[in-house]
Amino acid sequence: MTTTYRVKIFSLFERFWHWSQMLLIVLLLITGFGVHGFHDLFSFEDAVTLHTSAALALLLLWAFSVFWLFTTRTWRHFIPSLSGMWAVMRFYGYGIFKGERHPYRKAYWRKHNPLQALAYLMLKIVLFPAIWITGLAYLFYFAWRDLPNATTWLQGVAMIHTAAAFLILAFVLIHVYMLTIGHSFREHLMPMINGFDDVDLSPEEEAYLRQDQPKDIR
Repeated sequence: MTTTYRVKIFSLFERFWHWSQMLLIVLLLITGFGVHGFHDLFSFEDAVTLHTSAALALLLLWAFSVFWLFTTRTWRHFIPSLSGMWAVMRFYGYGIFKGERHPYRKAYWRKHNPLQALAYLMLKIVLFPAIWITGLAYLFYFAWRDLPNATTWLQGVAMIHTAAAFLILAFVLIHVYMLTIGHSFREHLMPMINGFDDVDLSPEEEAYLRQDQPKDIR
């Protein structure tokens, strides 16, 4: 049997990571579109400089986040489960428009629903590696430009980089859209500001938090 409590499930680092990553990705998208000529907010040279600087800063942030995920074992929250997957997919595809209750209840050791976990995992192991591997390959083109068919390979690198960027943009837009449905925008946003969200706790988990981390439960 579980009871719902207000629990801190997002640490200070997670929140810093989330907002810093968001700002850097937005800057990368804006400057990336500038490099491709979609706007003239910056000169080409300034767009390239800002894009490269933001990319290197994001790589550094990712390096720290990967270290943190594995040292704290928080990576477990991003492992998807088939259990409950269909119910969550049905909810977002149909039930949410009928006013149904979300079928997933956050747990202390499982704060993402199965669909969220799958989406975040694909972002971290597919799209992010694709964007930074191709970005670094493009940045260091001077080191391999003398290889056979280097120009052709560079075109392929650019296409993959751009495609991954558009997929990340789609993820960002869907992510923001999801904040506008179900609960109020503020209710969705607050956990990433103060770290607290409604979580179902077992009696053992409640006792552990009240004993060892009393500031993390309300």
